[in-house]
Amino acid sequence: MTLDLIRVLVGLVLLVVGAQGLVRGAVGLARRAGVSSLLIGLTVVAFGTSTPEVAVSVESALLGQGGVALGNVIGSNVFNILVILGLSAVITPLMVRSQLIRLDVPLMVLASAAPLVLGLDGRIGRPDGIILLAALLLYLVFLGLLARRQRATAVPGDEPERYRDRWPVAVAFGVGGLVLLSVGADQLVQGAVGVAARMGVNDVVVGLTVVAAGTSLPELATSVAASLRDERDLAVGNVVGSNVFNALGVLGAGAAVSGGIPVSPGMYALDFPVMMAVALICLPVFVTGWSISRAEGSVFLLYYAAYMTYLILHATDHALHDEFGLLVTGVVLPLTLAVGGAAAVRGWLAGRDGGEP
Repeated sequence: MTLDLIRVLVGLVLLVVGAQGLVRGAVGLARRAGVSSLLIGLTVVAFGTSTPEVAVSVESALLGQGGVALGNVIGSNVFNILVILGLSAVITPLMVRSQLIRLDVPLMVLASAAPLVLGLDGRIGRPDGIILLAALLLYLVFLGLLARRQRATAVPGDEPERYRDRWPVAVAFGVGGLVLLSVGADQLVQGAVGVAARMGVNDVVVGLTVVAAGTSLPELATSVAASLRDERDLAVGNVVGSNVFNALGVLGAGAAVSGGIPVSPGMYALDFPVMMAVALICLPVFVTGWSISRAEGSVFLLYYAAYMTYLILHATDHALHDEFGLLVTGVVLPLTLAVGGAAAVRGWLAGRDGGEP
């Protein structure tokens, strides 16, 4: 048990350090390309900070731990929205550009729905994985065209000088980050699976909690740092882009490389619906005043606490499991729908009176 815990801790540290190195190298090159902070957040930063999810999910799928691979993606997407966006908004309210509401968030919702639909037969097979990867490629082509248009209209000096490393330095950070990510992913998966086996915990639960939160630490560190430095576009774009990449790229790579990832019926009872719900709630919340307020960020954090509580009660077969489930179903979900509906109305009224700030 002690060795497995050490592996988990070492793996988490290597993932965080490796992802930060990769992001620094990638962002340094992207800044020189003359694209906006939002687009950098949606692409370079989002994909860079999601590389731990790729490494862990592919490694898990190859080891036959499909529950960890799938749980990692679902748990990471829930964590990204509820914890990362929530904490970032609590630090400083996040302004949301109209591009996110009209384009990127709807695409995130569609991307989240894709594995749900493809897994209805009980398995996300290799052909399904190839479909997901093809959808990601189309998304990248679209963002590439958008970046070209931005470069054509860019004004020199618009972007800050942060991370403008020389080419050799940027490449060194990127390559070193990838190496650390590979080693860290192996250690984290081996340790997490070992801990789960000794505690008798379902591997899906491990993927939804420990592994998901651990591999999302790079996104958390990046978005929080971006909020503190007033890079709000980067903070929001990082989360939205990471969720798209997780649903399409991470699951697609895991399924394509391993031959398929099994999907248990229990995933449709809670985990898939929760991932879809948190993706959908972004639309009315983002539209409200074109921002994520501190109050909305606090609600996101409370929702994640409730979700984790339910998972722990379920995993331990606690006596309060059924009562807590009824509380969530009878109170939290209707409240979410009511708050979301009210937010949508307020956002529509705000848009009619003045629109995006």
